[in-house]
Amino acid sequence: MADKPATATLSFGGRSLELPMQSPSVGPDVIDIRKLYAEGDIFTYDPGYTSTASCMSTITYIDGDRGELLHRGYPIDQLAQKSHFLEVCYLLLYGELPTAGQLEDFETRVTRHTMLHEQMLYFFRGFRRDAHPMAIMVGVVGAMSAFYHDSTDIADPWQREVAAIRMIAKMPTIAAWAYKYSIGQPFVYPKNSLDYAANFLNMCFAVPAEDYVVDPILSKAMDRIMMLHADHEQNASTSTVRLAGSSGANPFASIAAGIACLWGPAHGGANQACLEMLREIGTVDRIPEYIARAKDKDDPFRLMGFGHRVYKNFDPRAKVMKESADEVLALLGVEDNETLKVAKELERIALEDDFFVEKKLYPNVDFYSGIILNAMGFPTSMFTPIFALSRTVGWISQWKEMIADPQQKIGRPRQLYTGAGRRDYIEVEDR
Repeated sequence: MADKPATATLSFGGRSLELPMQSPSVGPDVIDIRKLYAEGDIFTYDPGYTSTASCMSTITYIDGDRGELLHRGYPIDQLAQKSHFLEVCYLLLYGELPTAGQLEDFETRVTRHTMLHEQMLYFFRGFRRDAHPMAIMVGVVGAMSAFYHDSTDIADPWQREVAAIRMIAKMPTIAAWAYKYSIGQPFVYPKNSLDYAANFLNMCFAVPAEDYVVDPILSKAMDRIMMLHADHEQNASTSTVRLAGSSGANPFASIAAGIACLWGPAHGGANQACLEMLREIGTVDRIPEYIARAKDKDDPFRLMGFGHRVYKNFDPRAKVMKESADEVLALLGVEDNETLKVAKELERIALEDDFFVEKKLYPNVDFYSGIILNAMGFPTSMFTPIFALSRTVGWISQWKEMIADPQQKIGRPRQLYTGAGRRDYIEVEDR
């Protein structure tokens, strides 16, 4: 005899409801409350949706208590050590690691779509010279639907595929050109002879006056930054992409919405905030002062780049990012860079000090990625755009999964209304 499906009993106001439960492949069971309002005339209150599963997904799984991040079941540390960004892109998009032939075909398709429509040059030049690169990216990505009409029909699986490849391929070009525009340098076109990460670095730092040779250590570090930020389950920007896409919006509009959400300092701006904190500390001799402030419960100061909202043990991405940070700093040197010296000393203290160890305030991925990007020569204004280009594959994978989900509905959260009840209008002369 088959086991009876598990249920949860909800008792309220002298009534009881039997709610079905579902078991994921990994993680805690879930109470299915889809019929709660229809059958019980009540609904739940969950600010930030931190206890609510908004969708079913097979892409990414996070266990914050164990410090575990899985993409399609593969641990992020294994992928970071043995794989590279475009292979992880394939994995996120299609569900399995590619064969050699599949990977070659995928890399070729991405490489051949890195150029932008030439008329988009004028779109960049319409922004003020001091426009933030994220503002440019939101506008340009949203405008892609005006240039690529052959990949906006979300009901056509082939057009969804073309849109996915275009977004992954063109986002580094958009980000690099936003950077070039912000500093007044000429745009550098992509090169098919370079790999994904090296191509992005070349578009950012090459100039027509002289050749730029991408150092393989820097290229590897950039590839890892992209890989480690590729997807992170149902975070704010990913949920925004799904919510926008649930209305039937085209993929370019949906991704532009995700970029706008990522721009918030509580989300994509964390590594920028971390570097700004390091600059505020200024010199190594001032670190004890700030450590004392961090330990003082009455002081509003908080050390940025330590601990994580989801990971209660350690950020699994940080261990891999630390390796790249050490390699980059060894290559470029930190002797004359006071900010990087502060970062290294702060890292040492955080890994040894009882206060940080007991509270598990380990350096997270934002701490190390900010150090690496700063050492490479990127201004803090480019940190979030690099995050955005890295996360694009996660957004588009989640968007494609949502579109193909037969249970997908337009997002429509409810509210706990606390305003005035019904009342009649009062004529202005009687108020």
